[in-house]
Amino acid sequence: MKQVVWVIIVVGVVVGAVVIGGGLGEAATTRATPMTFWTFGPGASTPFFEAAARAWNAAYPERPIALTCQLYPYEDLHTRLLIALKTGQGAPDLSDIEVNKFPNFVRKGDQIHLIPLNDLIELVQAKFVQARFAIYAKDGQYYGVDYHVGATVMFYNQEILAQAGVDVNKIETWADFVNVGKRVVAKTGKMMTTIETLDTWTQWPLISQRGSDFLDQDGNPTLDDAVNISALQFQYDLIYKERIAIVAPGGLHLGDQYWAFMKQGGAAAVMMPIWFMNCFVTSMPALKGKMLIRPLPRWEAGGFRSAGMGGTATVITDQCHDVALAKAFLAYAKLTQAAAINIWNQIGIDPIRWDAWPLLKEQPPNKYTEYFGTEIFDILMQVKDEIHPVHYGELSPKIKDLYRSKIVYHVLELKDQTPAEALHAAAAELRRLQK
Repeated sequence: MKQVVWVIIVVGVVVGAVVIGGGLGEAATTRATPMTFWTFGPGASTPFFEAAARAWNAAYPERPIALTCQLYPYEDLHTRLLIALKTGQGAPDLSDIEVNKFPNFVRKGDQIHLIPLNDLIELVQAKFVQARFAIYAKDGQYYGVDYHVGATVMFYNQEILAQAGVDVNKIETWADFVNVGKRVVAKTGKMMTTIETLDTWTQWPLISQRGSDFLDQDGNPTLDDAVNISALQFQYDLIYKERIAIVAPGGLHLGDQYWAFMKQGGAAAVMMPIWFMNCFVTSMPALKGKMLIRPLPRWEAGGFRSAGMGGTATVITDQCHDVALAKAFLAYAKLTQAAAINIWNQIGIDPIRWDAWPLLKEQPPNKYTEYFGTEIFDILMQVKDEIHPVHYGELSPKIKDLYRSKIVYHVLELKDQTPAEALHAAAAELRRLQK
């Protein structure tokens, strides 16, 4: 496959015939410190860091940087970065690493080639959703700064709920959700919700809400614990016992087949991370003004109403030419309150610095507030302390593969295994791989 790489020099350097600059004079440009940043595409990290570099140079003209952003395909980036770090040559100063790939860079027994960021993070940590630092930590060291929380929420179609005479604000628990779902089906003929079989965006939030996970903090499988089993049984019951849910068309919530289904009013609710807003805005514009965002139902009184899903961290490599400058720039770009506001305005995702969330209401309208309204931020504030850390490890890719190829296939489609049988079998396979 032919590799595609776009290289953009941000500060005072000519790209073709276009100068993308921060207003630096020629002398300042010549003494600017070169700094490279890798990310994967398509994505918004490149323009975000371009803007951050311009702002940095305007604020700190005595310490200018010349930032080169390199955009690679997803797999290429992580493979190239891992090879460069292991061989000790060719790595960038800074790089993005997607959360599922992060365990490859901090493997037990391997030398870690990322710079610890504790001195940056611990200064401001109380202002952030703690779980989003934990997923990029190893042995007490923090190695990455995420862009967003990925708070899982429920998207409700208020038009369908109104037809059923349902007040969405009275859905407090999953038991309430089931009861409302029965009413929706009876009154409208629509399904209450959909369940994924080709990814883990349904199972993982349901267990994280209750403090469980697929792996423990040491990377050992917990895929078949009691919470995992009961969560999968709950999904089975929604489909075959309560009859208020179906398997998502196409098996995924991230796909054209599902979006077409939802545009036609296919289901009254879908559980996904808040970054799924972008799918509504870009792929389901007909639902504008109809969708509400609310916390997840609780499992029990006092239970958590969200879960942090997905993520991409920016790291500093041990081949960085000026670690102190890179740290200062990374903190400026992603750890300040102003940076959090920029993340919302430029990327449209929920920044990990929660004390910026109330201020987001005051920002200019964007495509997300125009679609969903400004109560997005009220919902985030309600659940900011209700997000458990999730664990990623060397077995994470295999877990996702087993989940979609064996576990839910047998439980929700073939129906030839119980949730307990399927999860115990998958966990046993994972434990064999550990030996």
